[in-house]
Amino acid sequence: MLISDIAKEYSDKLDYLPFIYKSSDETIDIIETNQHLVDIWIFSGVTPYVTAQQSTSKKPFFYLELNGTSLTNELIKIKYKDQKSLNRASIDLLEKNDVYETYHDLDFIYENIYLYEYPGFTEVQEIISFHENLFNQKKVDVCITCLNFVYEHLKAKGIPIYRVTPTRANIRQTLKSALQQWETLHFKQSQIAILLVKIEESNKDTNHHTISYDLHRLNLELQAAVLNFSESIYGSFVTLGVGVFLIFSTRGSLNKTGRQVGDLLENLALITELPANVGIGYGETALIAEENARIALNHAKHYGSFCAFLVKDNGIIEGPLKEQESISFSYWTENKEISDKLKQCGVTITTFNKILSVQKRAGNNSITASILAEWLKMTPRNARRILNGLAEQGIAEIIGDEAPTSKGRPRKIYRVNSDVE
Repeated sequence: MLISDIAKEYSDKLDYLPFIYKSSDETIDIIETNQHLVDIWIFSGVTPYVTAQQSTSKKPFFYLELNGTSLTNELIKIKYKDQKSLNRASIDLLEKNDVYETYHDLDFIYENIYLYEYPGFTEVQEIISFHENLFNQKKVDVCITCLNFVYEHLKAKGIPIYRVTPTRANIRQTLKSALQQWETLHFKQSQIAILLVKIEESNKDTNHHTISYDLHRLNLELQAAVLNFSESIYGSFVTLGVGVFLIFSTRGSLNKTGRQVGDLLENLALITELPANVGIGYGETALIAEENARIALNHAKHYGSFCAFLVKDNGIIEGPLKEQESISFSYWTENKEISDKLKQCGVTITTFNKILSVQKRAGNNSITASILAEWLKMTPRNARRILNGLAEQGIAEIIGDEAPTSKGRPRKIYRVNSDVE
């Protein structure tokens, strides 16, 4: 098998385990039975690849993508070895651009080419009927498929069918891509993850000894909740003070367990009504991860009670993680002109990037003061002030008015620009 031969070239980086099947229907059973042995799955075609998506495996999936290079080999064989015309042909699963560009590069006519582009999971019988009907209607002289099952079926019926197969270059490129992505994923999964948990202290003015005992009892309950969560993500924790905890784990463990930080926040909310927040930081070192966790916690505290934010190793901030919808933004920019203009209107870079993220989330590449106020937890008046300031500096523009829902002035619609000319 060609894939096995090429895979041997990478024996210093991977162990190749071939799984042979007669039908793509066997794919899920093969994966479920052997997923404990495999780190990466590479499929010979798109059909088993799509079928594999229905399995429970969380391992990366890849397949040998056929392109113009693969098609070229088969077209040359049909044209010059078998002496058949390629002007009237049916072709499945290849991209339209790959087909037309290949025909054009080979100086072949492609006015009567019928394409079956892959729309997603498709019954093989539908592809067989596509070729068979065109041939029986005398609209094509040859059929070209990317699927072995289609090839064998039409060949048995005496239909002139050819199969596009992966080239050595296709296989090498797929193996290289799979290895690179796995190494990147493996590196990310091994990054340190730090969760900084903060429960605000009560300001009740009661007896000193009562507060002391109550706080200790409360802290023990909070510790138990944090301990259980730490155990569930294969981490450890330290107490930094009353209601302050630092959890150490890895990015991979946090993702692999499927445990959500929302679970921890809900448990804390059951224990106390005191505001609680979580900041999560990823980093190559404990220092970087902790710095990111503190930045994340600061954003969570400013957003509201019982929510969490995440700062990744690349500086991207995500949150609030507890809610179904969240925004992603960064706290820096390389555009000096925008940075200078933001200083003029008194808007921080972080706030500006949040606005861009909210605008993207809102859709239509536009935003209103009411939407901004809702997402960033500020008053509509403050949101209008910020947007008007951006407009004065040429970073935003007013593109229209909302239809008023009640008496009053129409609300302005803004478009915030990330690039300034």
